[in-house]
Amino acid sequence: MPLVGMDWSQEGVARLYSAIKENGYQLMFLSARSISQAYITRQFLLNLKQDGKALPDGPVVISPDGLFPSLYREVIRRVPHEFKIACLEDIKALFPSDSNPFYAGFGNRDTDEISYLKVGIPKGKIFIINPKGEVVVNRHVQRKSYTSIHSLVHGMFPSMTSSEQEDFNSWNYWKLPPPTIDV
Repeated sequence: MPLVGMDWSQEGVARLYSAIKENGYQLMFLSARSISQAYITRQFLLNLKQDGKALPDGPVVISPDGLFPSLYREVIRRVPHEFKIACLEDIKALFPSDSNPFYAGFGNRDTDEISYLKVGIPKGKIFIINPKGEVVVNRHVQRKSYTSIHSLVHGMFPSMTSSEQEDFNSWNYWKLPPPTIDV
């Protein structure tokens, strides 16, 4: 978030997230920031433009707590994942229990990885950008930037609209045929 004249965005994030959205995925932006920072957070996301690309639309979920409780949780206690886990679990509970609405997670802290693991996102689909701007997957630097991940977007985020993908996804490929019942 651009506070005190700094731009906290990572190069290539708008292009990567746009490509993911174009493959049929819905994006959600999650922050442990306080409700009093909702407007500035939304404005930052709405106005972020890189190389002619903007961030795709998606809900912005922010802590309902006030400024001081949020700062205390994030800065003093260093547990922003407490809010994020509870929030993600509440959202997940809105879906059938045998499915997970979360396909991947992007963040910039180790606590983001904790949050995503807790709601069942596979380790290989959690991308944490470290302070050097490198993308870390499963505690190893996998790619140097969001820009380099973009070249793999179709493999990591296969099109949701492709009939071929639906025919050969794990569910359809491995599921057992219905049993024959004698009447």
